[in-house]
Amino acid sequence: MQQLTVGEFKSKFSQVLEKVLQGESVGITYGKSKKKVAAFIPYGKYASDKKIKLGILEGKASFKIKKGFKMTEEEFLQS
Repeated sequence: MQQLTVGEFKSKFSQVLEKVLQGESVGITYGKSKKKVAAFIPYGKYASDKKIKLGILEGKASFKIKKGFKMTEEEFLQS
């Protein structure tokens, strides 16, 4: 993954977008320490339908999450 600072990203936005359209991912760093703050990835990688393994129930059970389902991080961690 190519890494760019915020300034480089701003000045090369069209080129970055072109790379993303070609399937590449681009990371964005911020500040003097170049802290990684964001990643631009092709939408297909973001929205892919990944199957979640059910451990010992794999092959015996299944589930489907409806589009628009929302859960806070706190709710997720309590389950």
